[in-house]
Amino acid sequence: MTDDRNEGLDDAVAATAAGLTPDGLTALLRQEGHDVTVTALGVEAVGTGQMGTSYRLTPTYEGGAGALPATFVAKVAGGNPAMRGTYAGAYRTEIDFYRDLAASVDVRVPRCWHSSISEDGTEFTLLLDDLAPAVQGDQLAGCDRAAADRAVANLAGLHGPRWCDPTLVGPLPVVAPDDAAMLGAILAPMTQMFLDRFGDRIAPEDREVLQQVVPAIGPWVVGRAERFAPVHGDYRLDNLMFAPDEGPVTALDWQTVSLGLPGRDLAYFCATSLTVDDRRAHEGEVVATYYDALLAHGVEGYSLDQCLDDYRYGLLQAPLVIVMGCGMAAATERGDHMFMAMTERAGAAIRDHDPFSLIER
Repeated sequence: MTDDRNEGLDDAVAATAAGLTPDGLTALLRQEGHDVTVTALGVEAVGTGQMGTSYRLTPTYEGGAGALPATFVAKVAGGNPAMRGTYAGAYRTEIDFYRDLAASVDVRVPRCWHSSISEDGTEFTLLLDDLAPAVQGDQLAGCDRAAADRAVANLAGLHGPRWCDPTLVGPLPVVAPDDAAMLGAILAPMTQMFLDRFGDRIAPEDREVLQQVVPAIGPWVVGRAERFAPVHGDYRLDNLMFAPDEGPVTALDWQTVSLGLPGRDLAYFCATSLTVDDRRAHEGEVVATYYDALLAHGVEGYSLDQCLDDYRYGLLQAPLVIVMGCGMAAATERGDHMFMAMTERAGAAIRDHDPFSLIER
């Protein structure tokens, strides 16, 4: 179905990097009700997205900007153009998050000034607040305990307000048993491709973990269905912006939102964004920070012990996203280093906690 909010905008203006011109930005802002003319536009690439590309826009306005910001960040389709048909569902998911879900949760996200997507879903534009001087987290470097606490407190703002909300069933995708079986069938060859691609860069013990995930992923992904909330799906440092001086954390990249076990997001963050030593030293305290924030959002009837157990269970989110994400993303040197760091960290977490023993088969 064509979104009528795209009406009157040609494809280049509505949904491609080529549309990031003074005339293109003028058209987007006027469509949103801002009577302005952009006479010049600075465009600077920012971020490290795998399927989307982001640019900082610095417009010059004729006659003043009024309430508009001095800079924006525009996110458009990126990665391998030949894969954008595969990415279309993810692109629509992110557009829908900003339009329909963001206002009903308390996770901190940038203000969205405009969203549009092409009819086939392969091109899109999001015009967002520029969060500078906040800085992007660094997946390769990892983060310390203080940054982790800030990140998981923000994550609780996604889960807590819509915790076990039955009205989410339908609007957000849920993995059904048939889908779970298909996921296992898809994951098997993708895991082998991942292992073949990186070869001896993957330690033997981590190869074993990845191979164990394949037969477990179907029953795992449909397990613990009694607890659910909106799940980000890829909540990690590269998708977070950290304000200076211990200020707030803002979450980006909402292309993988679904309905699922909240512990999956928490486990994925800790298992991939903390170094092995830091996770082992601090994961109990980080989980407790998240749990306390959940209670502050009104979650009831959920104990810290249950939260810790869901954290253990949720650890398979990490190898699932690593393998699937690597298979879909355009290859880059930094991306390869990132996937290897995440594999090592997640493998250690899974060996430490044995989530396989918690899966009902």
